[in-house]
Amino acid sequence: MAEQKTIVRGRWLLQDAEKVINDGAVVIDGDRILEVGDWRQIRERYPRAEVSGSDEHAIIPGLINAHHHSSGVTTLQHGIPDRLLEPWLLTLATRRPAALYLSTLISAGRLLHTGVTSVVDVYSGRGTASAFEASIREGLRAYDEAGMRAAYAVGMHEKSYLVWDDDEGFLASLPADARKAAAAWLPSKDSLSPDDFFAIFQRLWQEYRTHPRIDLWFGPPGPQWVSADSLARMTELAEDYGTGIQTHLLESFYERLHGRRTYGRPTLLHLRDLGLLSPRISFAHGAWLTEEEIVAATESGAHVSHNPSSNLRLRAGIAPLNAMRAAGLNVALGMDGTTLNDDGDMFTEMRLALNLNRTTWLDGPAPGVADIWRLATEGGARLLQAAGRLGRLAPGCAADLVLLRLHRILWPWVAPEADPRLLLLTQAAARDVETVYVGGEVVLRDGKPTRIDMAEAGEALAETLSATSFPEDAARRVQALLPHIVAYYKSWDYAESRDELEPYSIYNSRR
Repeated sequence: MAEQKTIVRGRWLLQDAEKVINDGAVVIDGDRILEVGDWRQIRERYPRAEVSGSDEHAIIPGLINAHHHSSGVTTLQHGIPDRLLEPWLLTLATRRPAALYLSTLISAGRLLHTGVTSVVDVYSGRGTASAFEASIREGLRAYDEAGMRAAYAVGMHEKSYLVWDDDEGFLASLPADARKAAAAWLPSKDSLSPDDFFAIFQRLWQEYRTHPRIDLWFGPPGPQWVSADSLARMTELAEDYGTGIQTHLLESFYERLHGRRTYGRPTLLHLRDLGLLSPRISFAHGAWLTEEEIVAATESGAHVSHNPSSNLRLRAGIAPLNAMRAAGLNVALGMDGTTLNDDGDMFTEMRLALNLNRTTWLDGPAPGVADIWRLATEGGARLLQAAGRLGRLAPGCAADLVLLRLHRILWPWVAPEADPRLLLLTQAAARDVETVYVGGEVVLRDGKPTRIDMAEAGEALAETLSATSFPEDAARRVQALLPHIVAYYKSWDYAESRDELEPYSIYNSRR
């Protein structure tokens, strides 16, 4: 019946990356989009439907954050400065522990505030099997309560606790005091085993397999951390379960060197030769993919999450987005929990992807406005195995959409011929997000989550962290080990890859 439907109206309606409807409207019926079109015609057909929005709003598809690590408090707020990836990972041991439920709940609220309706959240746990399962349940519960869509990708570490694939040799090279400090990073006898991991995954997957918004994915942290046998098992089970896999790949320059040193060939080609590539797998970062690897990924139907902010902050470089696009590789966009301004704004991430990948000569490759919108919407939908259901506003699609206030963007004047896609891409920010729908439900109204009390969650997390002492022992171990980690990677021979250390603008222009 008409009165059960909702109409969302906007001055501009971005139906997808290419099409804009002026003075358009979306008709929501339950959790789906029933109709998209001209506002006046739609209002005539549904005169009794509730109306949201106005000619002072814009409507866009729900944005998709294709790679994320939820945290209620950022690393900078923990007092941990940015570094190159390998030493930075070591310094994470100095964080005060926080309840994953609260951290994820706050993170979900922030994602909704920036118009993100779907996320791939990657969580890797250590410790005992029971602690690992309890943490996963906390994360899943938080996303369920927030009301947003989540592919929760869980993984474990099996090796490379200290350095890539050479813990034994690295330990042997350390002086006694540093070797003693390093022992804290090694697993204990009661640590989570691969059999524990797969048993927990199967149990939780059975529980969530019919959930309307949450999927359980495999999230191996990276091929340097997980055995080939476990990766093969995940690949096989992902097909059986109809679920996805996301792993980090070639985020840093030293990861690229690691592939040549360990496998004798680029890492993604190693995974291809093991039969691990498929449309179900996505790779976070891919900053150091070679041309041959890009082709192999494209041919397999795999996906990449481009994370420009994180790559800059951890000095990983600029991913070859132009080369990936030219090859036809599906690329999505992720914030990685580490955005450039530490503000978690998806619109800033979109602008960064646009501007970083503009080459320096006339007619050189560069992403266009539609390309960036596609990264944040339809590219993410494909990565989520939800193409045709998410990432665009069309009849039959899930009613995931965002209502933006236009007052700030239009003030004091905007030419009527200006491209709305360009204006929103270059001007919109999280503070302009007014209303967010997920599956037809309003999960953010007037810029505030409807299912989450952010103030209460923030106070609870702050109270927990304030009552937790700084891990001084861990900090001392980090300081004892850090110079040896740096020296270890500096000792690697990278003469054959020296050209890849040229300034980023030169490096990117070649890609």
